[in-house]
Amino acid sequence: MRLQPDEGYYFGIGAFETMALEDGVPVFFDRHMERLEGAAKYFGIPFQREPVERMVWDYLDRNKEKLSGHDALKAAVSEKNFVVSVHPNPYAGKDSDTMVRTEYSQIRRNETSPLTYYKTLNYAENLMEKRKAAQQGFDEAVFLNGKGEITEGTVSNVFFVKDGKLYTPPVSCGMLPGIMREYVCRSFQAEETVIRPEDIKMYDEMFLTNSLMGVMTVESLGEHQFHSVKTAQRLRRRCSPGHFQPAL
Repeated sequence: MRLQPDEGYYFGIGAFETMALEDGVPVFFDRHMERLEGAAKYFGIPFQREPVERMVWDYLDRNKEKLSGHDALKAAVSEKNFVVSVHPNPYAGKDSDTMVRTEYSQIRRNETSPLTYYKTLNYAENLMEKRKAAQQGFDEAVFLNGKGEITEGTVSNVFFVKDGKLYTPPVSCGMLPGIMREYVCRSFQAEETVIRPEDIKMYDEMFLTNSLMGVMTVESLGEHQFHSVKTAQRLRRRCSPGHFQPAL
């Protein structure tokens, strides 16, 4: 597939989606396509959903022999390009008791920018901060916004647990509203509330979500250690990509 130079190539004006593939079928496909369509509309990129979806299914059909059964699908759109690719899901096969360590990013998330709320092709800041965290021995970096409020991870949304109840920052704090975040909020009655670093000591647990990992239990954020994993591990079993009917 040969890319045509356009504003997506030069300036990052475009969007992409990453979704889990279970046995060759995308999980939450409709929601991911809906979000991609919304981003394309924001950027003024022509987007016809039916032919785009057909291109995804055609690609999967042509490449079905290369799939592992637990994969990740990327679909990216810009003014002149639509690109689909598949690679193994990096979270597949991790034990249900896997825990991750997180640290605060020194970069602030801009809650006033519309771009914060779309999964744009200008994703370098997220990847560089995740790589920096890995170099320091952490699995994920967590952003604060300009007001010092917790927003999201570089590739994840964040949740906290107190007495079995789920809490998560409101989208208005500045984040990509994740598809798995949406599912968890709707299915398990998570409450949106502003959370600052000084507040985390009041919570029992923390976990991360995205479409590939499902739910991932957090061991620590910065210097704070969480001492419970009960709720997060229960949700991890119920929110793994393989748990869902692919048509969802």
